[in-house]
Amino acid sequence: MSAALPASGREWHLVARPHGWPKAEDFALREAPVTAPGEGRVLVRNLYFSVDPYMRGRMNDVKSYTPPFKLDHPMDGGAVGEVIASNAEGFAVGDHVLHGLGWREYAEVPAERAVKVDESLAPLSAYLGVLGMTGLTAYAGLFEVASFKEGDAVFVSGAAGAVGSQVGQMARIKGASRVIGSAGSDEKVRLLVEEYGFDAAFNYHDGPVVEQLRAAAPDGIDVYFDNVGGEHLEAAISSLNLHGRVTVCGMIAQYNATEPPPGPRNLALVIGKRLRIQGMLVNDHAALQPQFVQEVAGWLASGELKYRETFVEGIENGFDAFLGLLRGENTGKMIVSLA
Repeated sequence: MSAALPASGREWHLVARPHGWPKAEDFALREAPVTAPGEGRVLVRNLYFSVDPYMRGRMNDVKSYTPPFKLDHPMDGGAVGEVIASNAEGFAVGDHVLHGLGWREYAEVPAERAVKVDESLAPLSAYLGVLGMTGLTAYAGLFEVASFKEGDAVFVSGAAGAVGSQVGQMARIKGASRVIGSAGSDEKVRLLVEEYGFDAAFNYHDGPVVEQLRAAAPDGIDVYFDNVGGEHLEAAISSLNLHGRVTVCGMIAQYNATEPPPGPRNLALVIGKRLRIQGMLVNDHAALQPQFVQEVAGWLASGELKYRETFVEGIENGFDAFLGLLRGENTGKMIVSLA
């Protein structure tokens, strides 16, 4: 145990379920008492927490693959912090840990839900992104779900985001014949080509996605990694070659829609092209974790794999960071820094 714990800390609560785009009044930043950790638990001062698109779905009161956030309770999500008090074997004050109780300054975490992380391998924030759930999503979605093989042409939507930017680079490293990305600004398009090594990229605001994709991939695509849905999925179905594969990771285009968007109008092409369209959740692929960390840490060390992070400073800006993420204001992983 350690001495002189803080008396209280701030945490973000969901106070109303958003209809459409989340609003500031749906959230509240509240003070909560900080107490010494119970048996088998550690008290962590969070240094960074993650905001992610899937959290928007958890704000709705609907049955889903992950339970909804409770009203008037702290929200949760990935976080990295420093142990400031320990009542659990194997954890000492000063250890850095990854855990699931983000959106708050201090977290009392059961020891079995905390994983020690090594700052000498990568910066702590990387464990929320490139070496964390984000990176594993890209890795599993490309190699296991989409059955990527050398020589495949790959299209990634939302390619400058945390997951998309990793997917494109992993495909390039593993021998894709062509890697194409879409993004929402000219600056992000340049980043994809100049820094991440995509063969082609386009700004989806510049014209119909179907036309821009056809121009970027005249010979078609074999794999589509979908982070966006809607018009992008329809365009991808049009460009996919025989036996093409689609990993549906996210559909950020419709997360804040109040009416269901029309589905792709060309789904009949799935039959003739014998396409495979598969949804994915990263939790199904936990068995890949050791292989993923080993391989990706190697790519990071060699400089083959690059990543960007967008930091928003201060817990008081947590909601703004989340809204910025939904608006596409981030490049790479969006992280709230409390350090």
